[in-house]
Amino acid sequence: MPTRDPADTALAATIRRLREERDWSQESVAQDAEMSVGSYARIERGEANPAWTTVARIAHTFGLSVAGLAAEVERKHRPG
Repeated sequence: MPTRDPADTALAATIRRLREERDWSQESVAQDAEMSVGSYARIERGEANPAWTTVARIAHTFGLSVAGLAAEVERKHRPG
């Protein structure tokens, strides 16, 4: 099994944290992001690398820009 990149793991953890902080289900986020629940769940578990368009839709669902989502990732998962 290939090693997961820390950036992918950080994105997955951030997306999950944002969802849980809002007490939203995976189903509701997936629906708002116009994707299947299975695809969303794989992204949240760090098992899939989403395309930029998918990242943008997920970010928008949380009321963030892609840059805002990236800032959330950096804030909680800064290396070092």
